[in-house]
Amino acid sequence: MINIKNEIRHLIFSNGSFGQTNDLKKIQNFLRGYAETSVNAKKPKFLKSEEALALMHFAEKENLIYLDEISEDQFISAGAEQRVYHYDGFSIIKTNSGVFYEYWLDYFNSLLIHNYFFPTTKYDFLGFKIINDDLHAVVKQEFIITNGNTDLSKVKKFLLFNGFENNRNNDYINKSLGIIFEDLHDENVLVNDDVLFFIDTVFYLTETFYIA
Repeated sequence: MINIKNEIRHLIFSNGSFGQTNDLKKIQNFLRGYAETSVNAKKPKFLKSEEALALMHFAEKENLIYLDEISEDQFISAGAEQRVYHYDGFSIIKTNSGVFYEYWLDYFNSLLIHNYFFPTTKYDFLGFKIINDDLHAVVKQEFIITNGNTDLSKVKKFLLFNGFENNRNNDYINKSLGIIFEDLHDENVLVNDDVLFFIDTVFYLTETFYIA
């Protein structure tokens, strides 16, 4: 676990870019720098609305605005934080308002951690878009065809094998890594030929993560 933790800490705290996560990392670098200008880099002392405004200015400067129309004819499903649309025959796009996260930095940390653990269903960042006057991130992900029902006991067994303990309902924690992994119900983990595909993930960093 020590090596994995070091790799994730490098992913989160490094200023470099990481292959296909370049735009994700570029934005996370900006947001991390924005947070570090506050009193405490772990718990920023500013409003999320202020962060969003700074983020929008950065996105415009870096040409990270998603200009394509998102047609409701391609709508698939929606949750509290996002809407899902057909993109092409192989991918879907998701518009996410970041409502599950205290700050946008937390959301982009979560995306980077997802891509580290689950490269098969990695998120590609396409840009930001204003929807109903609110800032949304637009991400692309491979479309997973399911041919079986998700057995949550198998999800639990898989995560336990990888150091994540079930602490309540469909939420997990890896105390060694200092990472919380939540909302793993059967619509967020799909099955194809008995292989689990994690498509919607919510990661949070705990205080332990910041301790080397």
